[in-house]
Amino acid sequence: MKQRPLSGRAVALACTLGLIASAPAARASEAELAPIRAQLAAQHDTNVQRLKDWIALPSIAAENLAYPQGAEHMAMLLRDAGFQHVEIMPTDGKPGVFATLDAGAPKTVGVYFMYDVKQYDPSEWSSPPLEGRIVEKPGIGKVMMGRGAVNQKGPEAAFLAALHAFRAANRKLPVNIVLVAEGEEEIGSPHIAQFVRSPKVQEALSKSVGVFMPSAMQDLDGVITVTLGAKGIVELELVASGERWGRGPSKDIHSSLKAMVDSPAWRLVKALGTLVSDDGNTIMIDNYPVPPPISDEHKAMVVAASPESSDEVMKKAYGVQHWIDDLSYQQAQQRLVSQPTVNIEGLVGGYTGPGGKTILPHRAVAKLDLRLVPGMKFDDAVAALKAHLAKRGYGDIEVNVTGGYNPTQSAADSELIQAQLRVLRARGIEPLLWPRSAGSYPGFVFTDPPLSLASAHYGMGYGTGAHAPDEYFLIESANKNLDGFDGAALSYAEYFYELAK
Repeated sequence: MKQRPLSGRAVALACTLGLIASAPAARASEAELAPIRAQLAAQHDTNVQRLKDWIALPSIAAENLAYPQGAEHMAMLLRDAGFQHVEIMPTDGKPGVFATLDAGAPKTVGVYFMYDVKQYDPSEWSSPPLEGRIVEKPGIGKVMMGRGAVNQKGPEAAFLAALHAFRAANRKLPVNIVLVAEGEEEIGSPHIAQFVRSPKVQEALSKSVGVFMPSAMQDLDGVITVTLGAKGIVELELVASGERWGRGPSKDIHSSLKAMVDSPAWRLVKALGTLVSDDGNTIMIDNYPVPPPISDEHKAMVVAASPESSDEVMKKAYGVQHWIDDLSYQQAQQRLVSQPTVNIEGLVGGYTGPGGKTILPHRAVAKLDLRLVPGMKFDDAVAALKAHLAKRGYGDIEVNVTGGYNPTQSAADSELIQAQLRVLRARGIEPLLWPRSAGSYPGFVFTDPPLSLASAHYGMGYGTGAHAPDEYFLIESANKNLDGFDGAALSYAEYFYELAK
């Protein structure tokens, strides 16, 4: 989503619906921030090196790489930052890390970290992905390039730098912190509930005003969007095979035999076709959970943040010529936040190398992700998909769910969100509100019962390239609209003070 400033009409509409806080902005005093700022400057090289060292250790759940080292390194970082209690908690998958920092403050805030990163192909990068090299980006500044730089080690390292600055300045943190870190976010967080919903973690989090994830919220044009939730997701594979079907070959055979042998690949294709309408844009799974209509409040947010002037810009950015059904940009954005999806991530079967190879494959796989909006449940979506395939005669197709979770939603008037708005307006920024990210993160463990807490993202700074080659996080800014590493770290101090008030 391209972030744009609110028009006067949009501001009025947002205020009418109670989307923007009426309380005056109250930025932390200079007396509070000055010693923190000074320590961030003094510790800049150490803080940047800490990020560089972290990037050099890539924990990749999909490849079972750097476990348990990733969790151990995460625990070490938290201890060094001043957390008194740090515990590595086993799950049926990769371990979680639970930590508490008791500052003796009246208020507590929860923080979510992920210590895992996406896979990478070094041949696609202009700089080695584990080196954390400092690279000059014209019009932006000096950036650190590396896998995990912005998603999420850069913002998380800035958060930790803020804690180091408080300690070095001999200043008491204005809030207590409860932190949970997982190592499987990039594979759909299949085991996060096992440790976050343990009694001791639940008890600690229940005392918080909400849970936020460090982020890089700034955009090149200076506009900042505060997002109130995220879609849920189901990640899965559908596998058609001759062995399980009882028809077709049990091994790859010559394609000439298709004249008398069934094809598992065609069976998979036909099964996929039953999941959606002919144009692929409407979910047709029997008894699939129905998304609730978008609220007037969220419609107003989309109107405010989706000027038609963005239409051609965004089409160019995504490399598309039309939105679904030739919708206007605003209509497409409303659909983006309000509709679930069934998406094919990849199709694999048989020979895919150069030239042809005349075989009849015995096995074909489709990798899918199903996005869910608030009001829909992960378990209901999985159950409906399995029942649909069985009812349509495709019960032999394996449904291998690899990860996923429920959607999240927080109210604009929650304390966690309102504190963000006040900090941003005190900086002279009128933020946009956005109903929910079209992407996903496992905030359901906080927003769903029994905790039912607000959950969001927060943090100044800039970066790009998540999941892609040449991912980077801004270290020294040459753009007046963007904070470098030290400014990103200072933004957490501002947020702590605002939450404390």
